[in-house]
Amino acid sequence: TLNALLTVGRGQRLGLFAGSGVGKSVLLGMMTRYTEADVTVVALIGERGREVREFVEQILGRDGLRRAVVVATPADHPPLMRLQGAWVATALAESFRDQGKNVLLLMDSLTRVAQAQREIALAIGEPPATKGYPPSVFAQIPRLVERAGNMAGPGSLTAFYTVLAEGDDQNDPVVDAARAILDGHIVLSRRLAEAGQFPAIDVEASVSRVLTDIAGPEHLRWIRRFRQIYATYAQHGDLIRLGAYQRGSDAAIDEAIALWPRLQAFLRQDLREAVSFSESLNALAAVLPAEVLTAAVGKIAEGVQA
Repeated sequence: TLNALLTVGRGQRLGLFAGSGVGKSVLLGMMTRYTEADVTVVALIGERGREVREFVEQILGRDGLRRAVVVATPADHPPLMRLQGAWVATALAESFRDQGKNVLLLMDSLTRVAQAQREIALAIGEPPATKGYPPSVFAQIPRLVERAGNMAGPGSLTAFYTVLAEGDDQNDPVVDAARAILDGHIVLSRRLAEAGQFPAIDVEASVSRVLTDIAGPEHLRWIRRFRQIYATYAQHGDLIRLGAYQRGSDAAIDEAIALWPRLQAFLRQDLREAVSFSESLNALAAVLPAEVLTAAVGKIAEGVQA
């Protein structure tokens, strides 16, 4: 899904927005194991100590650790250490980038960084503002996030920041602040996770802001067509499931019903399944109607600018 529909460019900064228990950590582990980046820096900020060990030993595994650096400051550490953990991880990623390497920075989570800054600010007497967050919290987020990206030289620093939408509230002040500064957002849906789709990426709510800059016109046309079919089924899903829709009433809905099983299969990926960019495009091509496919997958893959 990320490769084909939400293509990410080197140096891009994205947010992974989700409530608790929807699969953020598992998705980060898959990124770490299967990325083509030279080095991965993983920052586990404010997580439970048991979760840190599980992430390193089970989700990340030996394959992921070969090219990864893990910075962990669990929830029982003082807020100053949790905050510094985020800056140390960012500095390490910058150092590898300055050496000419392509670096992937995964920070879980930006919300815990904001909470650590809130604890520090309130302790020194800074008045609370929006939902109990002092103003310094919203000044800290862009300072941290803007450190990622590309600089002069061959290296790159691509970053994913998880943002905890507490109670699945997408209008939380930290969520809003992160969405405004990042180059895109990937939303994980609890509804999709409960329905057994993994990764539970909400295609309609997710966006890569640099997609039009790095993908060619044919690739973009494929993405638009996929989204149209997906949205058509989603809008009329209740009628279809209730049996209230009669086949033949609308050609677009009929097409969406026919293609829906293939769309769902495309959006699913097993935890241990590695999929390259070309393989993702091949899978996308297999889903779409034949009349949409006017270019070869290889040409589209070559046309994407990393």
